Amino acid sequence: MPLHTHSSATLDRRLFIRGLIGGAAALGLAACTGTARPATLLTSKSAIPTEFAPDTTLKISSPLGSVALALGLSSLKNELRFQVPEWPNVTAGPDVINAFRSKSLDVATNAGLPPIQAEYQGLDAKIVAVQLTRTPNYAFATKPGSDIETVKDFAGKTLAFSQGQAQGAVLLRALEEAGIAQSEVTLTNLTSNQFLTALQSGQVDVAVLGNSQVPKYLEQYRADGARVITTDVVDLLSILWAPTTVLEDGDKAAALASYIPIWARANIWIWENPEIWAQKFYVETQNLAPADARAVIALANRPIYPPTWDEAIGWQQKNIELLSAAGFVDSFDAETLFDRRFENILADAIDTEYRS
Repeated sequence: MPLHTHSSATLDRRLFIRGLIGGAAALGLAACTGTARPATLLTSKSAIPTEFAPDTTLKISSPLGSVALALGLSSLKNELRFQVPEWPNVTAGPDVINAFRSKSLDVATNAGLPPIQAEYQGLDAKIVAVQLTRTPNYAFATKPGSDIETVKDFAGKTLAFSQGQAQGAVLLRALEEAGIAQSEVTLTNLTSNQFLTALQSGQVDVAVLGNSQVPKYLEQYRADGARVITTDVVDLLSILWAPTTVLEDGDKAAALASYIPIWARANIWIWENPEIWAQKFYVETQNLAPADARAVIALANRPIYPPTWDEAIGWQQKNIELLSAAGFVDSFDAETLFDRRFENILADAIDTEYRS
């Protein structure tokens, strides 16, 4: 299976809902103490503290500035109980992994693949919250002038592939469902922020695009013969994760526990206020035309926060098996990616309609 490597060019500009609310502030699940004190050093078996110092800090990813905007519009910003010195504009899995390594980021939201890639690269980080998506949030875009009409036509073609991002898992699952062996295609290794350029230049025949990218791509290239192929392949997981160095700090771990309900409620607020979000985020900050913004919002998925992580762990195990079979990672137990001390935090924090 040919595999070509290219360096990352620009920050991932994917505009899909499921990945845009990856950072927020904190709700006081745990009461804050009023005096400074040394942070408790935790092990993986320690209970998460119920208090944290008021000067505790977390650096939380804020893709394209969306988090701060959502917090302000929803008034959730008023529930901050810890300090956020930085909201790094980091979202693509490889960039998040690098930011974790350099300690320039404490918390991020991604799809399921980045933690798998981090494990393979030797970075110890854990999933602390899980959001599920039941409907497809990606589609397959062809280059202009392509004769590809279905996934079965991918055989013999050059496909954009990112092994450390959600798009990689979506592609591998689609190939498996279509009965196409990976040896029958050429995978060109790119990061997702390079996919559009690769399509436009004809470097690849097919690339996975987020639903939010589809309307604009078709508007620009449909007349030149580009098309979008939809499937029933879903990218089930959106996860909140953090390096174990953050989870070993008692204050930071407690602050993170208090943040998880805000992370969920911010996603729910966007889902429940689509017109406001379309205007304030997509039109006013991303310069989309109102019609394009409405088209993006129409493709959004209702967020789901399951009472147990069993399904998420099984999904991750399948991702590991797909990547391992292709030689991209070594096989391991997906359970090790999750810190189940955080599993029940959302039990009473969100309405039941968002639990399943």
